[in-house]
Amino acid sequence: MNIKETDLPGIGRKFVLTTDQDERVVVVIHDDGRRDVYHYAENDHDECISSVSFTDSEARQFASIIGGMAYKPKAMETVEVALNDLIIEWYKVLGDAPIAGKTIGEVGMRQNYKINVIGIIHKDQTKQLNPGVDSRVLTGDTLVVSGERTDLKRAFNELFSRGKEE
Repeated sequence: MNIKETDLPGIGRKFVLTTDQDERVVVVIHDDGRRDVYHYAENDHDECISSVSFTDSEARQFASIIGGMAYKPKAMETVEVALNDLIIEWYKVLGDAPIAGKTIGEVGMRQNYKINVIGIIHKDQTKQLNPGVDSRVLTGDTLVVSGERTDLKRAFNELFSRGKEE
């Protein structure tokens, strides 16, 4: 994640967060303690698609929830123990990702990367469970993949990342 901070004289401070999946969120912390959070369109970082304002107290409660301090699902603890080094990740396919337009077989997800594609969530939110080697990966799709952390990281860097430093 890339985070940029900017002072806003007389207002507070602005944080622009750009995720590894190229999603942008802006947080403005006002001097009075209020926080405004803005979420921007994936393909147009100038178009705000949603926003929410928090009081200082609400922001602190939200931060503890999102940070995992308030609740960790028991099922997740069991899954982590049972699966050991097996990880499940969700990777969004950006327009210039090397995997875009190719089939799972062409990429060789199992043979070349030692990972399995569990499902594909298409841009229109339809789902394809257990896709075969002939399933084509399109821009905007989200792939649900499983494998060991090092293999997933390598696949992400080679197939999903944009190939440029942010």
